[in-house]
Amino acid sequence: MHYVPTEYRYRGPMTRALITGITGQDGAYLAKRLYDIGYTVAGILRRTSVPGQLKKLEWVFGGKIPESIELFYSDLTDAPSLTRIVHDFVPDEVYNLAAQSHVGISFQSPVSTATANALGPMNVLEACRSMGSDAPRFYQASTSEMFGKVQECPQNEATPFYPRSPYGVAKLFSYWLTVNYRESYDLFGCNGILFNHESPLRGENFVTKKITQGLAQILKGKREFIELGNLEAKRDWGHASDYVDAMWRMMQQKKPEDYVIATGIQHSVRQFCEVAADRLNLNLEWQGEREHEVGYSRTLGQTIIRVSPQYYRPAEVETLLGDPRKALKQLCWLPKYTFETLVQEMIDHDLLEQSGGLS
Repeated sequence: MHYVPTEYRYRGPMTRALITGITGQDGAYLAKRLYDIGYTVAGILRRTSVPGQLKKLEWVFGGKIPESIELFYSDLTDAPSLTRIVHDFVPDEVYNLAAQSHVGISFQSPVSTATANALGPMNVLEACRSMGSDAPRFYQASTSEMFGKVQECPQNEATPFYPRSPYGVAKLFSYWLTVNYRESYDLFGCNGILFNHESPLRGENFVTKKITQGLAQILKGKREFIELGNLEAKRDWGHASDYVDAMWRMMQQKKPEDYVIATGIQHSVRQFCEVAADRLNLNLEWQGEREHEVGYSRTLGQTIIRVSPQYYRPAEVETLLGDPRKALKQLCWLPKYTFETLVQEMIDHDLLEQSGGLS
């Protein structure tokens, strides 16, 4: 059971929370966080024929989702369904985490990305507003990708936005829409401008998981190498479990505001590879330059990382570094994980999985 500070208790211990995207990385961690402090939790998930949709949610709960967590089938593009669910469940808090969350894919599928990430939040906001005086508090999952071609470093709540992908542009729409509903309808709406955050639950098409899972597979002889794009891209990486705690703290404030959530420390994709390889004792060394550069394992006596231009983005975001001072001060939030402990946890999980230790 997590300790709940006294200053956050004024809303009561039986608060009802509705989470869109509850089956994703952040949704699963948030569901566990809220459940542990006594919330009544419900989630929205899309109907799909792909098995294993509840795998992440089951994992955070140790294999079995509590029966008290109610799951509703809907979609962010289905406004009538969302409104019906909000009216039936009557939440005190709504966390909108559902999205097409992969930046690279947004270049390949910009329309579906805009539909889910821009129009979707509008449907959820309208569902909340339709409750009138009983409207729930609303959290919008915003992103550091809105800063894109950064105008200053580090980035804080006042830094101008300059998105560099359809994903970032769509998220910027939902960011300003949340601000607009807050100012126009007196709705409690806040944006969490979250910088990159990872965990063992990160999807396999994200570069961090691609690195940790791929290197674990290489060590076990299940593949020869992994291919990556820009090794020099720099990000501010934190752990998803720390960041969902920040989401909750935003929603307990007496006044809705927007917050940058970050560690304030930056690392490159190259450094991520190095920490992961060190954890596996692969003795990684870099050879060559640019697209001909490779990562060579002295332990295995083979190339384990290659650079492929196919993973370069049409418009690259070279650097992101957050300034979390507002969150540290006003939310009393402090991340527990370091960059090294984050990468190590991911590697340890993937190595155990490749060894057959996880079902």
